[in-house]
Amino acid sequence: MAVTIHRYFVSCPRGVAPLLQQELEALGGRGIAIEPSGCRVRGPLGFGYRMCLWSRLASRVVLLLEDAVVEDGDALYDFVRGMPWEDHLDPSGSLAVSFSGEGAGIHHSQFGAQRVKDAVVDRFRERSGNRPNVDKVQPDLRITAYLRGRGCSVGIDLSGDGLHRRGYRTRQGVAPIKENLAAALLALAGWEERARQGAPLLDPMVGSGTVAIEAAMIAADRAPGRHRAWFGFEYWRGHERAVWSELLAEADARAKAAVVHPQTVILGFDRAEAAVEVARQNAEQAGVADLCRFACARVEDLRPPLGPPGLLVTNPPYGERLGDKTEARATLAALGSVLRGSFAGWSAAIVATDDGLLHALGMPWKDALEVANGPTPARMARFEVATSERVDHPLWNRLRKNHKHLRKWASRENVTCYRVYDADLPDYNAAIDLYEGRAHVQEYEAPDTIEPELAARRLAEVTSAVSDVFTIPAEHVFLKTRRRQRGSAQYQRMGSDGQFFVIEEGGHKFWVNLADYLDTGLFLDHRKMRGLVGETSKGARVLNLFCYTGSVSVYAAKGGAASTTSVDLSNTYLDWAARNFALNEIREGQEHRIVRADCLAWLEAERATYDLIVLDPPTFSNSKAMANTWDVRRDHAWLIGLAMARLRPGGALLFSTNANRFRLDASVEQRWACEPLTRKTTSQDFAGKNPHQSWRVRERAPQGG
Repeated sequence: MAVTIHRYFVSCPRGVAPLLQQELEALGGRGIAIEPSGCRVRGPLGFGYRMCLWSRLASRVVLLLEDAVVEDGDALYDFVRGMPWEDHLDPSGSLAVSFSGEGAGIHHSQFGAQRVKDAVVDRFRERSGNRPNVDKVQPDLRITAYLRGRGCSVGIDLSGDGLHRRGYRTRQGVAPIKENLAAALLALAGWEERARQGAPLLDPMVGSGTVAIEAAMIAADRAPGRHRAWFGFEYWRGHERAVWSELLAEADARAKAAVVHPQTVILGFDRAEAAVEVARQNAEQAGVADLCRFACARVEDLRPPLGPPGLLVTNPPYGERLGDKTEARATLAALGSVLRGSFAGWSAAIVATDDGLLHALGMPWKDALEVANGPTPARMARFEVATSERVDHPLWNRLRKNHKHLRKWASRENVTCYRVYDADLPDYNAAIDLYEGRAHVQEYEAPDTIEPELAARRLAEVTSAVSDVFTIPAEHVFLKTRRRQRGSAQYQRMGSDGQFFVIEEGGHKFWVNLADYLDTGLFLDHRKMRGLVGETSKGARVLNLFCYTGSVSVYAAKGGAASTTSVDLSNTYLDWAARNFALNEIREGQEHRIVRADCLAWLEAERATYDLIVLDPPTFSNSKAMANTWDVRRDHAWLIGLAMARLRPGGALLFSTNANRFRLDASVEQRWACEPLTRKTTSQDFAGKNPHQSWRVRERAPQGG
């Protein structure tokens, strides 16, 4: 007797289809074709049952019945009404309809489902005088229809309820991972082969126990669908009970005969005792409690079990639903530190909602899939944990070399915050600054010619190298991407962590923040310029324009300035400046003023004069609070003229800019004496990088006559 080959559509979480294809091949599928939300595959009815019973990755298995071209809702109705539904459902049974897609004038799934349901019911009423009932919870037959353009496919959902519902998770915590996505994470990590070899598996944030339980079921060759309460084909008229019974018997025999490698151990930890208890109960319900060990422990206290290197697989808190993003990032940073410190040779697989969380681990990932955990977009990534010493890696070597050279200079000059790397290697295009036990990493945005995946891997290697070479915990490595700023973007807050801390420079103290803003509150390349201000301020009236966080004014005040006036338009930075004043015991008031104003308009209105003016304007700005746009290359001559009008006889203007390809306007050099200071104000950690240009501008001495 010929075996009928059916067509199936097997859905799965978004992004998992490549892994599902491999699984369907192993289950005996034919002619597999990947689609965005699943795979099309061919096989006999027994294969359809086998997918329902054994697929760990599928969400639903749909037996495709017929396809047609439909022009509108009426054509859809006629097509479905013409199908022999009496071959599939008893008139006294129940049905439900799932409709997805749009086209042929149908733009709402509810309307499409209604037309399909009406067609089925009307056919039964015409032929038998009876009609099936609608049961959306557990129908005897779940009909699916998918419409794309004018093409419509209609089938029967053999799974009934979603296949990720294994039946063992009677209790769960907040934001659990779906069972089939947990299985996909394990598939990405290669757990099935590792389990055969006796490798251990560890989940440090076990939650409801889903990852550990799925791992145990794989190791013990347990069919994931064996203990489900029901399937969608059980009351279908085409159901072949003998075939299904044989498959169940086979699954039971495989589970009984399975031998778990004696070295394989599956460990689950969580800092919450309540979560550990839920995981234990779910493992008991799944029948794998003897394979799983659960305990209460912090991520920071993890250590690998005895035996060969294994897998660490977890679904960590994301920050959106399980508390603050900062805490989630800190947790992953702590996990990364533990992995690099104690789990050399292990592999890891982690799912997270954004690359920033994955970067917090401080390790480059090898493989990654864009997926969806329910409605939440996420990324699954696999890591290989190397030893902390990477003697043969060019980035690690360069950082060690730079640090060996610079730390002697820093110690000699009493410099505690300095740049240690600035795009020295073309593949690692970032700047790295050390801030007294913390690191500030600024990635220069990769060009469009670099694949995003490659750029992300290289950036992860940078954060890993920083942690390893400088022995800095990953949670103290702060990562930013420096893009070309337009408009107000250059002033926008990047986060809300509020991670301020105090550093020392030149005998003064400053608040810095490595997390919340593009810049940290202290421009390290202007260190020697600040020192020059401090050396030349005694008894002087000092004007600090575009004062930012007031560090120059602190140097001036502590250098003995008679008065300081600090002008800026940003309330955020002026508040920061006030905090720096207080930190250095400088009393804000008549002698040391902080003024909120547009520096350009303020200069035009100002009538007081000053002995020393410090002018470090932004490169570009079109802030809404300013009257006009500002471009330092175009407008600096006019601005210097305004500032020089406020300079006392014998005084000096210190002008600097970080603008690329900047050239001082010839009219400025013709009118005033301009002494280049760039070499004098560039310290050793920025040597050869040309981070800024600077000049001392004075009135020309009168010609002798």
